[in-house]
Amino acid sequence: MGRPLDEDPLTLALAPPPDETPEQRQAREAAEAEARRVSDEIDELLKKEREQEKKKKRPVKLLLLGQSESGKTATLKNFQLTYSKREWTEERASWRGVVYLNLVRNVNQILYHLVREMSDRTASMDGNSSDDSIEEVPVSRAKTLPPIKFKEKHRLLQQRLAPLISLQKDLEQRLGAAAMEMTTSSVNTAAPFEASSPTSRRGISEFSINSSNGWKSALDKIRTLRTGRSGVEAEALKKAGDLEDELVETLVSCRDAMKELYEDTIIQEMLNRRKVRIEDSPGFFLNDAERIASWNYQPTDDDVIRARLRTLGVQEYKFIFDHGRAVGQEWQMYDVGGTRSSRAAWSPYFEDGNVLMTLSPLSPFDEKLAEDKRVNRLEDSYLLWRSVCANKLLARTQLILFLNKCDLLQAKLQRGIRIRDSVPSFGDRKNDLSTATKYFQQHFKEIAKQSSIAKRNLFVHLTSVIDTRSTAITLGAVEENILREHLRRADLM
Repeated sequence: MGRPLDEDPLTLALAPPPDETPEQRQAREAAEAEARRVSDEIDELLKKEREQEKKKKRPVKLLLLGQSESGKTATLKNFQLTYSKREWTEERASWRGVVYLNLVRNVNQILYHLVREMSDRTASMDGNSSDDSIEEVPVSRAKTLPPIKFKEKHRLLQQRLAPLISLQKDLEQRLGAAAMEMTTSSVNTAAPFEASSPTSRRGISEFSINSSNGWKSALDKIRTLRTGRSGVEAEALKKAGDLEDELVETLVSCRDAMKELYEDTIIQEMLNRRKVRIEDSPGFFLNDAERIASWNYQPTDDDVIRARLRTLGVQEYKFIFDHGRAVGQEWQMYDVGGTRSSRAAWSPYFEDGNVLMTLSPLSPFDEKLAEDKRVNRLEDSYLLWRSVCANKLLARTQLILFLNKCDLLQAKLQRGIRIRDSVPSFGDRKNDLSTATKYFQQHFKEIAKQSSIAKRNLFVHLTSVIDTRSTAITLGAVEENILREHLRRADLM
């Protein structure tokens, strides 16, 4: 039979003493009231602390918009270099394969044009011109210019560098075997520079990563191979090491030929006539071939920033800041893709983003979009910026504009390329960097003023994001502005 309720041990323990005096009862009740007050006060403090901690740790969500090759990935890497140095240091060595791929691709692009030029010259001499209606007629075939006279050494260079064709394929497989765009054609190793389809006439299709975390997935794959522990993994690690030794040996053996190819005056003339400026393209390392194609090469910070690994679709990157004002703060950064076909996927990311950073490169004022040769790249940047400012979902989002690639803009102007030839509204202004950047900056500000739904602050920065030192200073100002707005929205200011 159970114990009566009035004999419950807990009830008996909490019951006052049977012989308690009125004075003792008053003291006991006062003590209990004070204990409840202290307990309630502690509970309230803990509640407020939890709420503040929740707000404080809420991640900063930053969206990056811009055309393909506008510098979004380089900007992401600059954030990591500046504010997440521990993770950056752990990843840096893994970028070696990407730098190798960039260097090999630089050489193969030149070889592509060399073979095309030789082929077109031979066809012209035989009276059988190839069908150039799809892409471009080589400038060297124009009647106003004499044909380029290639020498036997150019054919020998082509033969000496032929192993780089299969090497490019090996490097791509190491980074991601199935990450090529469906609409492009892969390199034909048997006849790598033959035009096998309309797409291939535009050059060697670019290798791409297509995953939720972009280049990090490629680096993770490399690191997994290096750190395997089981028997199967150890064997994979050994094979990966053997492959890397073979890879580096091929690069080293081709090093002198790479340098000779790029420095050859006839090759440079050919590239100029075909209007190919490979040195202005992302991921250019050919001028560093002697340093990179060596047995002891390790990527520098600048190498990693410059390394090009194209991403497809929306890429998400998460960094825990271990430096700066936001130590311990998680930043979620989204590169939402830059080609016109990918812009339809942007809207779902607009709703809860704290900051939107748009990168508009200034240097391609005289270039066309890769995906639409009818559209000027600067005009496309204007249209993109106008749509961002006018978007209702972004009415309360903090806007930051990077007018990027000022270094390449300056190089173009120094070569005598006139802005007014491509941008008539530039008029007779002085064709120098200072005048040009002021003009473009004012134009973007006017678009924001006319298109924005609500009045808001706009932060504009002139950048060259491959310059890590100047970009770190810019990011310091950006971080401060972003954090101030983030804290204000979290009701902590």
